[in-house]
Amino acid sequence: MPVFTPPPLPSDDKRWKIVNGTMRKNGFARHALIETLHTVQSSFGCLDDDAIRFVAQSLRVPLSQAYGVATFYHYFTLKPPGKHTVTVCTGTACYIKGADKLIAAAENKLGVQQGQTTPDGQVSLMTARCVGACGRAPVVLCDGELAGQMSVEEMQAQLERWIVE
Repeated sequence: MPVFTPPPLPSDDKRWKIVNGTMRKNGFARHALIETLHTVQSSFGCLDDDAIRFVAQSLRVPLSQAYGVATFYHYFTLKPPGKHTVTVCTGTACYIKGADKLIAAAENKLGVQQGQTTPDGQVSLMTARCVGACGRAPVVLCDGELAGQMSVEEMQAQLERWIVE
């Protein structure tokens, strides 16, 4: 049986060495797909076509499977994020307590729909199915920091601070 030789790194960018280290640590095994995609996104900010192709080839998984994983999990994004990210939880408790109003207010304030980034690249508006802080509903993550019992006014004030930076 021939020995597997992984493809060359896409570039000399040191971040590819980190990604390669994740794959090597897992023996370039297929089961390392999610962990490797997570490493790519942590290193580069998003999963672009070239990165997904490289990971699929390196781990010997079908390209369709790599894209399937990248598009299924809400954590992964195929587009570069904004400088700031606001993520509104849409779980049942948050929705009942007004997540829909938070989303509508953010869309109105930013002029983008959920899942999009403002044209200036300043703010991305995202949603999550549940962030696991139901007792503090409605919950918003502002640059990854949890803010519970969020009001429309508080969220708009945060967005305003980011917009004027």
